[in-house]
Amino acid sequence: MFESYTIKDIAKALGLSTSTVSRALNGSYEIGTETKKLVLEYAEKINYRPNPIALSLKDHKSHSIGVVVCEVANDYFSQAINGIESIAYNRGYHVIITQTHESFDREMVNVQHLLSRHVDGLLVSLSSETTDISQYKYLVDKGFPIVFFDRLANGIETHNISINNFKGAYDATELLINSGFKKIVHLTNSNNLLISKERFEGYKAALDKNGLVFDASWLKYCDHGGMIADEVETAIKELMEPDDKPDAIFVASDRLTINCMHILKKLGIKVPNEIGVAGFTNSDVADLFNPSLTVVRQPAFQIGQMATEVLIKTIESKRPIEEYAVMQLESELIVRESSKKPI
Repeated sequence: MFESYTIKDIAKALGLSTSTVSRALNGSYEIGTETKKLVLEYAEKINYRPNPIALSLKDHKSHSIGVVVCEVANDYFSQAINGIESIAYNRGYHVIITQTHESFDREMVNVQHLLSRHVDGLLVSLSSETTDISQYKYLVDKGFPIVFFDRLANGIETHNISINNFKGAYDATELLINSGFKKIVHLTNSNNLLISKERFEGYKAALDKNGLVFDASWLKYCDHGGMIADEVETAIKELMEPDDKPDAIFVASDRLTINCMHILKKLGIKVPNEIGVAGFTNSDVADLFNPSLTVVRQPAFQIGQMATEVLIKTIESKRPIEEYAVMQLESELIVRESSKKPI
């Protein structure tokens, strides 16, 4: 059984007061060299470790931050978490990661759990089900540090870190148009998400600019963001149903793009011979697909880093924050074989 020793145990064993032991462990100048040596050697012998909860109660900080994302298995979020941890640990903060699996209820439970763990702040990317953001608004209004990244909460005055979703979608759609594709359908996440709306607007603007009239039947939402393969397969089958079939598809999220390629292969639809494909994904194996996949790649690691820097700065600020960081990074369009129309 694991035994945890306290300052009281050390004091009792050495016949010293708890305050003397505490000051010796903290290197206080008030304690003599011999006493310090005695305390430190005994502490090492019994493998004494300070209680982080007791320390947090003392300085009102847990030196931990909570992270709320849809799933760690998502390429974008795994890279963002690496960015978060790279900053947090260097600054002396632990990271507690929770997954919503695109459930609003689970998101609320996760937030409550993180608060019960006395985290000093939250990094949040909303679930696809989330429409009620009152809990976050309440926390921000009370001065609790929150930074939203990627999937932002509209209507809360706090820090937001994302990419230029409109431009990323616009550039990918225009690439397909310039490659000779004319009927370009759009597969995207839940309409609850601000990023879905921004990416749709970018897609539609590219169609408009190039004289292509958007039809509502060209748009399909996947409320679980590609986590349920059957949902994606149904959406793709519905997009491919008309006699006047689409000749290209623009996909607006990480897992959806990868699943779309798998399902097109399963259905025997050849890319790019029968349909061109471009989509958002941070997959490190997009170039290994057959054909290689044209992608909009987001600077996920840097977004994670920036969000964490902003959060820690907010946590450690001696004064109330009056100006909030709203940062938009640029994505990168990587052109490969899936978007090249056969001659």
